[in-house]
Amino acid sequence: MVLLDQTRLPAEETELVCADVPSLVRAIRTLAVRGAPLLGIAGGYGVALAAVRGEDVAQAADLLERARPTAVNLGYGARRVAREYRAAVESGAGQEVAAAVALAEARALHEEDAAASGRMAQYGLDLLAELLPGGGGHRLLTHCNTGALVSGGAGTAFAVALRAHREGSLRQLWVDETRPLLQGARLTAYEAGRNGMPYSLLTDNAAGSLFAAGEVDAVLIGADRIAADGSVANKVGSYPLAVLAKYHHVPFLVVAPTTTVDLETMDGTSIVVEQRSATEVTEITPKPGVPAGGGGGGMAVAPPGAKAYNPAFDITPPELVTAIITEEGVISPVTGVGLAELCARSSQVTIS
Repeated sequence: MVLLDQTRLPAEETELVCADVPSLVRAIRTLAVRGAPLLGIAGGYGVALAAVRGEDVAQAADLLERARPTAVNLGYGARRVAREYRAAVESGAGQEVAAAVALAEARALHEEDAAASGRMAQYGLDLLAELLPGGGGHRLLTHCNTGALVSGGAGTAFAVALRAHREGSLRQLWVDETRPLLQGARLTAYEAGRNGMPYSLLTDNAAGSLFAAGEVDAVLIGADRIAADGSVANKVGSYPLAVLAKYHHVPFLVVAPTTTVDLETMDGTSIVVEQRSATEVTEITPKPGVPAGGGGGGMAVAPPGAKAYNPAFDITPPELVTAIITEEGVISPVTGVGLAELCARSSQVTIS
Protein backbone atom coordinates (compact mmCIF):
# COMPACT_ATOMS: atom_id res chain seq x y z
CA MET A 1 0.00 0.00 0.00
CA VAL A 2 1.25 3.46 -0.89
CA LEU A 3 0.05 6.33 1.31
CA LEU A 4 0.52 10.08 1.30
CA ASP A 5 2.33 10.57 4.62
CA GLN A 6 0.18 13.20 6.33
CA THR A 7 2.68 13.73 9.15
CA ARG A 8 5.00 15.44 6.65
CA LEU A 9 2.43 17.88 5.28
CA PRO A 10 2.45 20.72 4.42
CA ALA A 11 6.23 20.89 4.13
CA GLU A 12 6.62 17.76 2.01
CA GLU A 13 4.43 15.53 -0.11
CA THR A 14 6.02 12.17 0.65
CA GLU A 15 4.86 8.65 -0.12
CA LEU A 16 4.89 6.04 2.62
CA VAL A 17 5.00 2.39 1.52
CA CYS A 18 3.36 -0.18 3.80
CA ALA A 19 4.39 -3.69 2.75
CA ASP A 20 2.47 -5.53 5.48
CA VAL A 21 -0.24 -5.04 8.10
CA PRO A 22 2.09 -4.14 11.03
CA SER A 23 3.58 -1.27 9.01
CA LEU A 24 0.06 -0.08 8.15
CA VAL A 25 -0.93 -0.25 11.83
CA ARG A 26 2.08 1.95 12.66
CA ALA A 27 1.04 4.40 9.95
CA ILE A 28 -2.47 4.57 11.42
CA ARG A 29 -1.26 5.04 15.01
CA THR A 30 1.20 7.79 14.04
CA LEU A 31 -1.52 9.52 11.94
CA ALA A 32 0.38 9.13 8.69
CA VAL A 33 -3.04 8.05 7.45
CA ARG A 34 -6.06 9.37 9.32
CA GLY A 35 -9.65 10.57 9.07
CA ALA A 36 -12.70 8.37 9.61
CA PRO A 37 -13.69 7.45 6.02
CA LEU A 38 -10.10 7.03 4.87
CA LEU A 39 -9.34 4.79 7.84
CA GLY A 40 -12.17 2.55 6.67
CA ILE A 41 -10.63 2.40 3.21
CA ALA A 42 -7.18 1.75 4.69
CA GLY A 43 -8.61 -1.01 6.89
CA GLY A 44 -10.18 -2.67 3.86
CA TYR A 45 -7.02 -2.48 1.78
CA GLY A 46 -4.98 -3.68 4.76
CA VAL A 47 -7.04 -6.86 5.03
CA ALA A 48 -6.72 -7.34 1.26
CA LEU A 49 -2.95 -6.92 1.61
CA ALA A 50 -2.87 -9.66 4.25
CA ALA A 51 -4.93 -11.90 1.98
CA VAL A 52 -2.60 -11.35 -0.98
CA ARG A 53 0.38 -12.16 1.24
CA GLY A 54 -1.29 -15.39 2.40
CA GLU A 55 -1.43 -14.26 6.03
CA ASP A 56 -4.09 -14.76 8.70
CA VAL A 57 -6.87 -12.43 7.52
CA ALA A 58 -8.91 -12.60 10.73
CA GLN A 59 -5.85 -11.64 12.77
CA ALA A 60 -5.05 -8.80 10.38
CA ALA A 61 -8.58 -7.43 10.67
CA ASP A 62 -8.35 -7.56 14.47
CA LEU A 63 -4.98 -5.76 14.52
CA LEU A 64 -6.26 -3.03 12.25
CA GLU A 65 -9.51 -2.51 14.16
CA ARG A 66 -7.62 -2.05 17.44
CA ALA A 67 -5.15 0.45 15.96
CA ARG A 68 -7.50 3.42 16.65
CA PRO A 69 -10.42 2.37 18.88
CA THR A 70 -12.61 5.46 18.51
CA ALA A 71 -12.74 5.46 14.70
CA VAL A 72 -15.59 3.11 13.81
CA ASN A 73 -14.91 3.21 10.05
CA LEU A 74 -11.58 1.45 10.53
CA GLY A 75 -13.21 -1.65 11.98
CA TYR A 76 -16.03 -1.45 9.47
CA GLY A 77 -13.69 -1.54 6.48
CA ALA A 78 -11.52 -4.29 7.91
CA ARG A 79 -14.47 -6.50 8.89
CA ARG A 80 -16.28 -5.97 5.60
CA VAL A 81 -13.35 -7.14 3.49
CA ALA A 82 -12.55 -9.97 5.90
CA ARG A 83 -16.16 -11.16 5.63
CA GLU A 84 -15.97 -11.36 1.84
CA TYR A 85 -12.64 -13.17 2.01
CA ARG A 86 -14.06 -15.68 4.50
CA ALA A 87 -17.14 -16.23 2.35
CA ALA A 88 -14.96 -16.91 -0.69
CA VAL A 89 -12.85 -19.43 1.22
CA GLU A 90 -15.92 -21.16 2.63
CA SER A 91 -17.36 -21.46 -0.87
CA GLY A 92 -14.32 -23.46 -1.92
CA ALA A 93 -12.26 -20.75 -3.62
CA GLY A 94 -8.52 -21.10 -3.49
CA GLN A 95 -6.34 -18.60 -1.64
CA GLU A 96 -5.46 -16.63 -4.77
CA VAL A 97 -9.09 -16.26 -5.82
CA ALA A 98 -10.18 -15.35 -2.28
CA ALA A 99 -7.46 -12.69 -2.13
CA ALA A 100 -8.73 -11.23 -5.42
CA VAL A 101 -12.24 -11.12 -3.92
CA ALA A 102 -10.87 -9.25 -0.89
CA LEU A 103 -9.10 -6.70 -3.06
CA ALA A 104 -12.22 -6.17 -5.18
CA GLU A 105 -14.26 -5.51 -2.03
CA ALA A 106 -11.71 -3.00 -0.76
CA ARG A 107 -11.85 -1.18 -4.10
CA ALA A 108 -15.66 -1.19 -3.96
CA LEU A 109 -15.53 0.37 -0.50
CA HIS A 110 -13.17 3.05 -1.85
CA GLU A 111 -15.50 3.88 -4.75
CA GLU A 112 -18.59 3.98 -2.51
CA ASP A 113 -16.92 6.46 -0.18
CA ALA A 114 -16.01 8.75 -3.09
CA ALA A 115 -19.63 8.73 -4.27
CA ALA A 116 -20.91 9.32 -0.74
CA SER A 117 -18.65 12.36 -0.42
CA GLY A 118 -20.27 14.01 -3.44
CA ARG A 119 -23.78 13.39 -2.15
CA MET A 120 -22.95 14.76 1.30
CA ALA A 121 -21.51 17.90 -0.24
CA GLN A 122 -24.72 18.59 -2.14
CA TYR A 123 -26.99 17.83 0.82
CA GLY A 124 -24.85 20.10 2.96
CA LEU A 125 -24.92 22.95 0.47
CA ASP A 126 -28.70 22.67 0.15
CA LEU A 127 -29.07 22.76 3.94
CA LEU A 128 -26.86 25.85 4.22
CA ALA A 129 -29.05 27.62 1.66
CA GLU A 130 -32.10 26.73 3.74
CA LEU A 131 -30.61 27.73 7.09
CA LEU A 132 -28.76 30.83 5.86
CA PRO A 133 -30.96 32.57 3.30
CA GLY A 134 -29.83 35.82 1.73
CA GLY A 135 -26.77 36.88 -0.22
CA GLY A 136 -23.27 37.78 0.83
CA GLY A 137 -21.89 34.25 1.12
CA HIS A 138 -21.43 31.91 4.06
CA ARG A 139 -18.83 32.30 6.80
CA LEU A 140 -18.07 28.76 7.91
CA LEU A 141 -15.97 27.55 10.84
CA THR A 142 -14.42 24.08 10.70
CA HIS A 143 -12.32 21.97 13.02
CA CYS A 144 -9.58 19.40 12.40
CA ASN A 145 -9.30 18.14 8.80
CA THR A 146 -12.19 16.75 6.78
CA GLY A 147 -11.16 17.12 3.14
CA ALA A 148 -9.77 14.80 0.46
CA LEU A 149 -7.05 13.73 2.89
CA VAL A 150 -9.67 11.83 4.92
CA SER A 151 -11.79 10.43 2.11
CA GLY A 152 -11.98 8.60 -1.17
CA GLY A 153 -13.58 11.78 -2.56
CA ALA A 154 -13.55 15.45 -1.61
CA GLY A 155 -14.16 14.74 2.07
CA THR A 156 -16.97 15.30 4.55
CA ALA A 157 -17.42 18.73 6.18
CA PHE A 158 -14.71 20.30 4.02
CA ALA A 159 -16.43 18.95 0.90
CA VAL A 160 -19.50 21.05 1.77
CA ALA A 161 -17.37 24.20 2.11
CA LEU A 162 -15.54 23.35 -1.12
CA ARG A 163 -18.83 22.89 -2.98
CA ALA A 164 -20.00 26.27 -1.62
CA HIS A 165 -16.74 27.86 -2.81
CA ARG A 166 -17.08 26.42 -6.29
CA GLU A 167 -20.66 27.63 -6.56
CA GLY A 168 -19.80 31.13 -5.32
CA SER A 169 -21.50 31.00 -1.91
CA LEU A 170 -18.45 30.79 0.39
CA ARG A 171 -17.43 34.13 1.83
CA GLN A 172 -14.95 32.94 4.45
CA LEU A 173 -13.62 29.63 5.80
CA TRP A 174 -12.42 29.88 9.38
CA VAL A 175 -9.91 27.09 10.10
CA ASP A 176 -9.23 26.03 13.69
CA GLU A 177 -5.58 25.05 14.06
CA THR A 178 -6.74 21.98 16.05
CA ARG A 179 -4.29 21.22 18.81
CA PRO A 180 -2.21 19.35 19.72
CA LEU A 181 -1.35 17.91 16.28
CA LEU A 182 -2.48 20.91 14.21
CA GLN A 183 -4.50 19.03 11.61
CA GLY A 184 -6.31 22.26 10.82
CA ALA A 185 -3.17 24.36 10.43
CA ARG A 186 -1.16 21.71 8.59
CA LEU A 187 -3.84 19.94 6.57
CA THR A 188 -7.05 21.95 6.20
CA ALA A 189 -5.16 25.15 5.41
CA TYR A 190 -3.08 23.11 2.92
CA GLU A 191 -6.23 21.84 1.19
CA ALA A 192 -7.99 25.21 1.28
CA GLY A 193 -4.98 26.92 -0.27
CA ARG A 194 -4.68 24.32 -3.03
CA ASN A 195 -8.34 24.95 -3.90
CA GLY A 196 -8.07 28.75 -3.86
CA MET A 197 -10.57 29.12 -1.01
CA PRO A 198 -10.77 32.30 1.11
CA TYR A 199 -9.60 31.07 4.52
CA SER A 200 -8.05 32.28 7.74
CA LEU A 201 -6.37 30.22 10.44
CA LEU A 202 -7.12 30.74 14.13
CA THR A 203 -6.04 29.20 17.40
CA ASP A 204 -8.66 26.93 18.93
CA ASN A 205 -9.20 29.22 21.90
CA ALA A 206 -9.89 32.22 19.60
CA ALA A 207 -13.12 30.73 18.27
CA GLY A 208 -15.20 32.29 21.04
CA SER A 209 -14.24 35.80 19.99
CA LEU A 210 -15.32 35.04 16.42
CA PHE A 211 -18.76 33.96 17.61
CA ALA A 212 -19.05 37.02 19.85
CA ALA A 213 -18.21 39.27 16.90
CA GLY A 214 -20.92 37.65 14.77
CA GLU A 215 -18.39 36.37 12.26
CA VAL A 216 -19.58 32.73 12.11
CA ASP A 217 -22.70 31.71 10.17
CA ALA A 218 -22.36 27.95 10.68
CA VAL A 219 -20.00 25.34 12.09
CA LEU A 220 -19.13 22.30 9.96
CA ILE A 221 -17.31 19.33 11.46
CA GLY A 222 -16.81 15.66 10.64
CA ALA A 223 -17.10 12.68 12.99
CA ASP A 224 -15.12 9.62 13.96
CA ARG A 225 -18.08 7.79 15.50
CA ILE A 226 -21.77 8.62 15.91
CA ALA A 227 -23.61 6.65 18.58
CA ALA A 228 -27.16 5.34 18.23
CA ASP A 229 -28.59 8.33 20.11
CA GLY A 230 -26.82 10.84 17.83
CA SER A 231 -23.89 11.64 20.14
CA VAL A 232 -20.88 12.62 18.03
CA ALA A 233 -17.26 11.73 18.75
CA ASN A 234 -14.91 14.03 16.88
CA LYS A 235 -11.47 15.57 17.29
CA VAL A 236 -11.10 17.12 20.75
CA GLY A 237 -12.26 20.74 20.67
CA SER A 238 -15.48 19.98 18.81
CA TYR A 239 -17.68 19.97 21.91
CA PRO A 240 -16.69 23.52 22.97
CA LEU A 241 -17.59 24.72 19.47
CA ALA A 242 -21.02 23.11 19.83
CA VAL A 243 -21.59 24.91 23.14
CA LEU A 244 -20.52 28.22 21.61
CA ALA A 245 -22.75 27.65 18.60
CA LYS A 246 -25.75 26.87 20.80
CA TYR A 247 -25.26 30.02 22.87
CA HIS A 248 -24.85 32.21 19.80
CA HIS A 249 -27.72 30.59 17.84
CA VAL A 250 -25.40 29.36 15.09
CA PRO A 251 -26.12 26.06 13.26
CA PHE A 252 -23.77 23.26 14.30
CA LEU A 253 -23.61 20.72 11.46
CA VAL A 254 -21.97 17.29 11.46
CA VAL A 255 -21.08 15.77 8.08
CA ALA A 256 -20.31 12.05 8.02
CA PRO A 257 -21.15 8.95 5.96
CA THR A 258 -23.47 6.32 7.41
CA THR A 259 -20.42 4.07 7.87
CA THR A 260 -19.49 6.39 10.76
CA VAL A 261 -22.77 5.64 12.55
CA ASP A 262 -22.44 2.88 15.15
CA LEU A 263 -25.92 1.69 16.12
CA GLU A 264 -24.39 -0.85 18.51
CA THR A 265 -22.97 1.95 20.68
CA MET A 266 -26.02 3.25 22.48
CA ASP A 267 -24.86 6.70 23.60
CA GLY A 268 -21.90 9.00 24.01
CA THR A 269 -20.83 7.59 27.37
CA SER A 270 -20.29 4.22 25.69
CA ILE A 271 -17.78 5.55 23.15
CA VAL A 272 -14.18 4.62 23.94
CA VAL A 273 -12.11 7.81 23.69
CA GLU A 274 -8.50 7.30 22.69
CA GLN A 275 -5.96 8.84 25.07
CA ARG A 276 -2.76 9.94 23.37
CA SER A 277 0.76 10.53 24.58
CA ALA A 278 1.36 13.41 27.01
CA THR A 279 4.38 14.48 24.95
CA GLU A 280 2.04 15.74 22.23
CA VAL A 281 1.14 18.46 24.74
CA THR A 282 4.41 18.87 26.67
CA GLU A 283 6.69 18.96 23.62
CA ILE A 284 6.85 20.69 20.24
CA THR A 285 8.01 18.49 17.38
CA PRO A 286 11.09 20.18 15.89
CA LYS A 287 10.63 19.13 12.27
CA PRO A 288 7.95 17.80 9.91
CA GLY A 289 7.49 14.07 9.74
CA VAL A 290 8.35 13.27 13.36
CA PRO A 291 5.17 13.04 15.47
CA ALA A 292 5.52 14.29 19.06
CA GLY A 293 6.15 11.36 21.34
CA GLY A 294 7.46 9.32 18.46
CA GLY A 295 11.08 9.34 19.65
CA GLY A 296 11.94 12.42 17.67
CA GLY A 297 13.29 14.45 20.59
CA GLY A 298 10.71 17.22 20.63
CA MET A 299 11.50 20.54 22.32
CA ALA A 300 10.01 20.67 25.82
CA VAL A 301 7.44 23.42 26.52
CA ALA A 302 6.50 22.16 29.99
CA PRO A 303 8.59 21.31 33.08
CA PRO A 304 10.15 17.83 33.20
CA GLY A 305 7.70 15.27 34.51
CA ALA A 306 4.63 17.41 33.82
CA LYS A 307 1.51 15.32 33.32
CA ALA A 308 -0.97 16.11 30.54
CA TYR A 309 -4.59 15.31 29.77
CA ASN A 310 -4.63 14.49 26.07
CA PRO A 311 -7.81 12.84 24.76
CA ALA A 312 -7.90 12.51 20.99
CA PHE A 313 -11.65 13.14 20.85
CA ASP A 314 -14.57 14.63 22.76
CA ILE A 315 -18.27 13.82 22.66
CA THR A 316 -20.99 16.25 21.55
CA PRO A 317 -24.50 15.30 22.72
CA PRO A 318 -27.28 15.26 20.11
CA GLU A 319 -29.14 18.21 21.63
CA LEU A 320 -26.23 20.45 20.60
CA VAL A 321 -26.20 19.19 17.00
CA THR A 322 -28.43 21.10 14.57
CA ALA A 323 -28.22 18.42 11.88
CA ILE A 324 -26.26 15.36 10.77
CA ILE A 325 -25.60 15.30 7.03
CA THR A 326 -24.98 11.91 5.43
CA GLU A 327 -24.98 10.50 1.91
CA GLU A 328 -28.53 9.29 2.58
CA GLY A 329 -29.87 12.69 3.60
CA VAL A 330 -30.12 15.03 6.56
CA ILE A 331 -31.34 14.34 10.10
CA SER A 332 -32.73 17.33 12.00
CA PRO A 333 -33.55 17.31 14.83
CA VAL A 334 -31.07 14.61 15.71
CA THR A 335 -32.80 11.65 17.35
CA GLY A 336 -32.01 7.97 17.71
CA VAL A 337 -35.14 7.02 15.80
CA GLY A 338 -34.31 9.33 12.90
CA LEU A 339 -30.74 8.08 12.79
CA ALA A 340 -31.84 4.43 12.72
CA GLU A 341 -34.36 5.11 9.95
CA LEU A 342 -31.75 6.88 7.85
CA CYS A 343 -29.22 4.07 8.32
CA ALA A 344 -31.86 1.52 7.33
CA ARG A 345 -31.95 3.18 3.90
CA SER A 346 -28.20 2.78 3.49
CA SER A 347 -26.52 -0.17 1.84
CA GLN A 348 -23.74 0.23 4.40
CA VAL A 349 -24.98 -2.17 7.06
CA THR A 350 -23.34 -2.91 10.39
CA ILE A 351 -20.83 -5.74 10.00
CA SER A 352 -19.83 -7.67 13.11
